[in-house]
Amino acid sequence: MAKSENKPMPNAVKFLFGGLSGMGATLFVQPLDLVKNRMQLSKGEGGKKEYKTSFHLIRAIIQKEGLFAMYNGLSAGLLRQATYTTTRLGVYNALFTHFSGPSGDAPNFAIKAGLGMVAGMCGAFVGTPAEVALVRMTSDGRLPPELRRNYTNVFSALMRIAREEGVVTLWRGAVPTMGRAMVVNAAQLASYSQAKEIMLKSGYFKEDILLHFCSSMISGLITTIASMPVDIAKTRIQNMRIIDGKPEFTGALDVLGKVVKNEGVFALWKGFTPYYARLGPHTVLTFIFLEQMNVAYQKFA
Repeated sequence: MAKSENKPMPNAVKFLFGGLSGMGATLFVQPLDLVKNRMQLSKGEGGKKEYKTSFHLIRAIIQKEGLFAMYNGLSAGLLRQATYTTTRLGVYNALFTHFSGPSGDAPNFAIKAGLGMVAGMCGAFVGTPAEVALVRMTSDGRLPPELRRNYTNVFSALMRIAREEGVVTLWRGAVPTMGRAMVVNAAQLASYSQAKEIMLKSGYFKEDILLHFCSSMISGLITTIASMPVDIAKTRIQNMRIIDGKPEFTGALDVLGKVVKNEGVFALWKGFTPYYARLGPHTVLTFIFLEQMNVAYQKFA
């Protein structure tokens, strides 16, 4: 019986649980992803903001597009989790197990951060096509009717992008997406593991949902602050159009330079509230679902 309890979880199961936990969380936070993307794409030149606050934007979406428009792009969000989160959490958990000590001691914080960056890069590359579709589908409603892409679902989006703009376009923004993922995962996965470890050692927490919730909220805050500038560059590149054969931006640095010049340095954190409101709960729900599936696996399998 002891040998059965200590048998390590197969990597395939880690990948599966990672994807399912991310998809489950997305069902709850998709509207916040839509708000975050639109806030990042909104223009604010000359001191005037397109939307004063995230709540102003939410009200505008509901009034103009209807309540269910808040879930535009859900199919793309689910596919992104099925690809990106499955890969990153699966790779991270596999590497975490590999680099743990012979007695099961966790690797130090620097190694955790490095593992998170590697896992993030792998996940981002695999998930970029779904990310491109998600950004376009969530932002489509802000455009005039004649400029909308009107993708019906994520598979329609991927096929049309490949057919109309070339397969390579599916990986547009892959470099800033991978850069963002490196920052997000180094911050998110490492800070989650570290926060959880510190709180367990404090004696005030035990291995339960409260511990997972507190660890996730701390992790989400750190990740939001660190990753937003890279995220806004990624979002604008993936949504840009090619006009007269020329792209709107030449790269991530061009995006950041233009944002700072035209909208101010704090515009790099535009959409902070919906970003954290999305990332915090998404992180919480993802890790809670993941931890619960791990517990169920150890108990029943």
